[in-house]
Amino acid sequence: MTILSLKSKRYRFSCWVSYALILSLVSFIPTRLAIAQISAPNPQAVFTLGGDLLREIFTAQFAKIHPDLEIWISSGSPTNEANWAFNTAKVPLEKVYLDRRAIDTVTNFTSLVADFKKRHFQHLYLITADYHMRRAKAIACIIFGSQGIAFTPVSIPTDKPVESWWRVLRDICRALLWICTKRTGASLNQ
Repeated sequence: MTILSLKSKRYRFSCWVSYALILSLVSFIPTRLAIAQISAPNPQAVFTLGGDLLREIFTAQFAKIHPDLEIWISSGSPTNEANWAFNTAKVPLEKVYLDRRAIDTVTNFTSLVADFKKRHFQHLYLITADYHMRRAKAIACIIFGSQGIAFTPVSIPTDKPVESWWRVLRDICRALLWICTKRTGASLNQ
């Protein structure tokens, strides 16, 4: 057996092990999502991805329909603007949690998932703009799904074009990286 043949076999073996690892990581997510959906068929809180004040305004109106739910905003508008939106809608600010740790869409999820687990949330409303929802759902499936948290998407209508598949694929890879390493690769996004 030549050295080249041995290296080729090691490479193929490494590829198969990598494929098996990725497949096993991804295959448990649908099961965890289904269990969460059955355990908590109704959302237990609202999770809004920040981006512009319209998302907080929409969320405040949504909260009036769901007054018993906590509202979590990840890296949204400045605090005074967000508070204005909820005060205007007469939503008590003690139900609103503004989190500023996230620096992008993937970290919107990774920075709060531990908080959601501590509060025993198994199902959340996921609110974001319609053009952003495809990417948000892909990340939520991986990050929330891996932690047994189901989600119900709620899109805010806009006139913006849907984000590219490249951005979705990039953030799927980053979410998978987070499952394996608890790192998001956020520095790659800069």
